[in-house]
Amino acid sequence: MTGTLPRYLLRRLGTAVAVLWAAYTVSFVVLYLLPGDPVTTMASGGLDGEPLTPEQIEALKARYGFDKPLIVQYGTRLWAALHGDLGASIQNGQEVRSAILEALPPTVQIALGGLLVAVVLGGGLAIAATYTSQRWLRQLLMALPSLAVSLPVFWVGLMLVQIFAFGLRWLPSVGASGFPALVLPSITLGLPMGALLAQVLAKSLTTVLDEPYVQTARAKGAGRAAIHLRHALQNAAIPALTVLGYVAGNLLAGTVVVETVFTRPGLGRLTVQAVGVQDIPLVQGIVLFASLVFVGVNLLVDLIYPVLDPRIAEGVPATS
Repeated sequence: MTGTLPRYLLRRLGTAVAVLWAAYTVSFVVLYLLPGDPVTTMASGGLDGEPLTPEQIEALKARYGFDKPLIVQYGTRLWAALHGDLGASIQNGQEVRSAILEALPPTVQIALGGLLVAVVLGGGLAIAATYTSQRWLRQLLMALPSLAVSLPVFWVGLMLVQIFAFGLRWLPSVGASGFPALVLPSITLGLPMGALLAQVLAKSLTTVLDEPYVQTARAKGAGRAAIHLRHALQNAAIPALTVLGYVAGNLLAGTVVVETVFTRPGLGRLTVQAVGVQDIPLVQGIVLFASLVFVGVNLLVDLIYPVLDPRIAEGVPATS
């Protein structure tokens, strides 16, 4: 086991590095395949109300490296990124790292709120659906996640605003100040993710509850709550943990829609603005940051797997 775990970690670290490189490379290629370029966009808008001269356009291209061959631009940007230099925003000249850090706090707030909603809602619904002895209630609870997953995030947000902000006037519809302004965005972000988590955990719990060791625990007189929470949940949590890692890693992507619907500042709205003006350094910096979060969360999940089931680190299938 002692020799197997380091190899397991090295494999995961190698995969994480490959994902980061792929995300950076794909974003670079996609951005350069878009029609036009950021310098042309700036030239059409002018500078201080005056149209840019050809000399100014060439100077801007030289400043941001757009006058060099594509492969040279890629190599230069990648090397700089490896040394922590993400460049400066073409739109306003601000350092990309500073722009991301300024926009991050409001996004972290709704991301953590959404994750909390997803875990409480998904875990609670799955446990309730597999715990109840009422067949009609079990079928109803098992059907709810499928319905919630199919709902578009923007539609959920608009409905929540219509009901709780405009109708009941319980919560604000826009803004980012105070706890009340976090409630609706967190629910909007966490509802579909919690539904996905509930689907996987409920299915896993249903399978585990039919395992022989659970039947043995029942025969020894263990109560239903003890069987669910002590015997079944640990093994059933492994597939759900995979989904939770995926969900948590993709929270930043979900904030793009949520921050737009609720007119909140944050990384999501910053991404939309940067894509709109083809601010390549800023977009790539955000993509790299989001990929780093995704990789970090999933690497943490990979480290938890062997704790729940040591056979995973040894390469043995985790079957009961």
